[in-house]
Amino acid sequence: MIYLDNSATSPIDEEVRDAMLPYLSEEFGNPSSKYYCKATNARDAVENAREKVGKLLGAEPEEIIFTAGATESSNFIIKGYLDYRKFYGDGKNHVITSLVEHKATLNTCKYLNGELYSNNDPTTSLFGGKKKVDRGYEASFVGVTPDGEINVEEISSFIKENTALVSMLYVNNEIGTISDVEAVAAICKKNNIALHADLTQALGKIKIDVKKMGIDYASCSAHKIYGPKGIGAAFMKSDAYGIAPITAFMHGGEQEFGFRAGTHAVHNIVGFGKAAEIALRDLKKNDEYIKHLDDMLIGGIRTIDGIHTTVDSSKRIPGIVSLVVEKSDFHNERFIKKISDEVALSTGSACSAGEPSYVIQALGLADKVTKVLRVSINKYTTEKDIEEFIKLLKTES
Repeated sequence: MIYLDNSATSPIDEEVRDAMLPYLSEEFGNPSSKYYCKATNARDAVENAREKVGKLLGAEPEEIIFTAGATESSNFIIKGYLDYRKFYGDGKNHVITSLVEHKATLNTCKYLNGELYSNNDPTTSLFGGKKKVDRGYEASFVGVTPDGEINVEEISSFIKENTALVSMLYVNNEIGTISDVEAVAAICKKNNIALHADLTQALGKIKIDVKKMGIDYASCSAHKIYGPKGIGAAFMKSDAYGIAPITAFMHGGEQEFGFRAGTHAVHNIVGFGKAAEIALRDLKKNDEYIKHLDDMLIGGIRTIDGIHTTVDSSKRIPGIVSLVVEKSDFHNERFIKKISDEVALSTGSACSAGEPSYVIQALGLADKVTKVLRVSINKYTTEKDIEEFIKLLKTES
C-alpha cells in the first residue's frame, strides 16, 4: 500500500521501537518510586527524553511537560492559563484563536465560550434544548487569508482589555499553510498577552526555536515524528523563578512538576525522546528529501486537467498538499474508499473524519468540500509511490 496520510499519523521509526522495547519488559519501574534501581532507571530515562524533546523545540528540559498528546497539551494550556489568570491573577479571561485551528484548540475555545460541552453533540443536552452557557470566559475567532494564513491584522483588532491569550496553529494540519508566529508573538508581547502555538505539524519538519520565535506555550505529539501514539508534550516558558503557575489539567499526584498527575508512560516517553533525537539529527536530510517528493507531486498534478492545489505552494510546508479535483462527478469520500486497497489518503483532519472541512470552508471554498484530497508525505515515501499515485489520479479521478 502507498501510505499518503502522514498528517494523521506517521509510521514508527525502527530506532524508536528498539529504544522503547526495554521499557516494556525488564525496565518496568515506576519513575515516581524511590531508591531501587528499576525506579531510578525509569526516572533517568524520562529525564533523558525530556532533554531530547527540549532540544528539538529549543527549550530547557524543565520547560517540557509530558502529556498524552498535543490535544491534551492544548486543552491543558488554554484552560489552565485562562483559569489561573481569571481566578488567581488579574481576572483576564479572553482568548483569541482562528477559524482554522485543530479541533483540540477550536473546541476548547468554544467550550470556554459556552458554545459546547461535548465533541460529537455540541449543543443539545439530555435535558433538551440548545443553549449557550456562561462559563466566565470569552473566545474570539479570527479569519484567514485566501491561502489559509491566520490574519495577523485581525488579531490586533480583536484584542480587548481582558485578553489574556492568543492560541494559533503554526502549520495547518489540512492544507499545510505556515502562519507567521513571530508576527503574532510581537503583537502579544506589545499587549502583555501570552502566545500558545500548536507546533504538531511543524515539529521535526522545520527548525523550531520557541524562545527566538517568542512562543510562551506550545503543544506537540510524538506520533507525527515517527514516534509512538499516546504521548506528547506541553512547552511552558520559564523565567528566573521557573515556570509560572497555571491550573493543573490532571489533578492527583505531583508528577510533571505538579502540572500533570498520573503514572508516567515510560516506554512512550522514551520513544518520544528517541524520535525527537532522530528528528533533530536528520532534519536537513528529511526536509530536502520530502521537498523533492513534494515537487514531484506538484509537477505531476500540473499534467492533469482539472486538479489544482487549494493554497499557494510558497505559503505551505513541503509534504502536506491539499488538492481540489474540479470534476462534476468527483466525490472525495467515494474516491478514497474506491482506492483504499492501494492508497491511504484522507480528505482532511482525522479528527473531523466524515464532516465537511471547516478549514476548506474558511478559505471560501465551501462549494469544494467534497472535491478536496489531502496528500501527506513521510521520510519513507518513495519516488515510485508518488509516480503511482499520480498515475492513479489520472485514471481514477
